[in-house]
Amino acid sequence: MTSDVHPLVTIAIPTYNRADNYLRQALESALSQTYQHIEIIVSDNHSTDNTEAVVKNLSDPRMRYFRQAENIGANNNFNFCLEQAKGDYFSLLQDDDMIDSDFVDVCMRAADYDTDIGIIRTGMRRIDSHGKVIAETRNLVGGLSTEDFFLGWFAGKTPMHLCSTLFNTKRLKEIDGFDSKHQPFQDVFAEVQLAARWGRVDVEDIKATFRQHPSQSTVSAKVGSWCEDSLALLDVMCDLVSDEKKALVRSEGMWFFIGHNYSMAGRVKSPIDRFVAYLTVFKKFDYPLRFFAFRIPLVRRMWRMKGIMKERLGSV
Repeated sequence: MTSDVHPLVTIAIPTYNRADNYLRQALESALSQTYQHIEIIVSDNHSTDNTEAVVKNLSDPRMRYFRQAENIGANNNFNFCLEQAKGDYFSLLQDDDMIDSDFVDVCMRAADYDTDIGIIRTGMRRIDSHGKVIAETRNLVGGLSTEDFFLGWFAGKTPMHLCSTLFNTKRLKEIDGFDSKHQPFQDVFAEVQLAARWGRVDVEDIKATFRQHPSQSTVSAKVGSWCEDSLALLDVMCDLVSDEKKALVRSEGMWFFIGHNYSMAGRVKSPIDRFVAYLTVFKKFDYPLRFFAFRIPLVRRMWRMKGIMKERLGSV
């Protein structure tokens, strides 16, 4: 491989206190890439464990290690990684996720080594904390328009996660990196903008692994943040599609995000906080619970008792 033919790809791993479990696996998946023209950035967000030792034990000339003087927050660490990137393409690999050994190679071949594409994406598998495969989602939106790409995400035809995406580094920097109001959807904000403005290449095969942990969204306030980011993201997506498809994208997207956020609320452990979280979703979206009421008996009973559910459903 020669650098003038094969673009440089940056694999960045922002990390915090994962030395004792998943960090090594993430690092090894980056180091094992069959595509050789890569650089690896590890940004340690002021960990209090032995992260530095784990990284140095896997010493490789392609790898650069940074340790933050203080914890700068997860999203700032994401964007710090982007600032350091020298590659034409940029992979932000979370410290508990993994990529297949041929992930970068397959993406570069699919793009024919073109450096002007907004994003390059593959399918993705989801695993639990023990590494057991929970689900697999192929990327089935190849060749579709931006509108149908968005609708395909809503319909479950493609995953939308960091681990299965290569971002165009230059373009990502031009839109100021990863950002959203509360940060839950900062990666998807970037993906949809780059795809709509500079195009995308889709690989159907599953080449990345997302590790699902027990939810960290344990209070209703965090569910509210997810809701607000969801609505803002949907506005952005509607702005990026043709006038003919705006209504369809908004309608399908609204139901998708309602379902996503009710699911988030359902993960809240405390019954009282879960109840409040369901109400938060209801209030933020101002949509009837008809679509999800069978999954939320507690909320259904409450609204029935107050006579509000009937009024809401009757107005639809």
